[in-house]
Amino acid sequence: MVNRCWWCAGDALYEQYHDEVWGQPEKENSKLFEMLTLEHFQSGLSWITILRKQENFAAAFEGWDINRIAAYGEADVKRLMGDAGIVRNNKKVEAAIVNAGQALSLIEEFGDLHSYFVRFVPKDRLVPKGGFERSALPLMSEEAKIMSKDLKKRGFKFTGPMTCQSFMQAVGLLNDHVKGCDLCVY
Repeated sequence: MVNRCWWCAGDALYEQYHDEVWGQPEKENSKLFEMLTLEHFQSGLSWITILRKQENFAAAFEGWDINRIAAYGEADVKRLMGDAGIVRNNKKVEAAIVNAGQALSLIEEFGDLHSYFVRFVPKDRLVPKGGFERSALPLMSEEAKIMSKDLKKRGFKFTGPMTCQSFMQAVGLLNDHVKGCDLCVY
């Protein structure tokens, strides 16, 4: 039996995401962009809703090709807004397009997205031996707040501190598996 973080218990898709994706270091540009975009689409919804639509999102956004998404126009927005397989929110769809253009700027400036995002990894985060108790797990890191502020300054949309915190956890910039979880590395 695998011991997991409380939030994924009882749902096979959630458990697979927890075991194979969440907290795993990610360095590939399109995957980082995908995770940041899915996190912004999740805003106001449950993560399981997004997980269940993840394949639909990948198809709708052409495999997360950042260059293609950055070039989307009105016809693409209309196509996406008509796609029942994704979350159809006009502001979130438009934000994904804007953010793709901004992601290309980050890639040009830093060489890749990972080199930009890794700058926000906590250097002296105090983690109790054996990991956090669920009740003591910080809801938001200072680094997520700083990342959010920097992304907004650079023109990104839907990248508030909670979105940044979730993104950092998802792509392994923070390891927030709790004490007792078999994937906790502290």
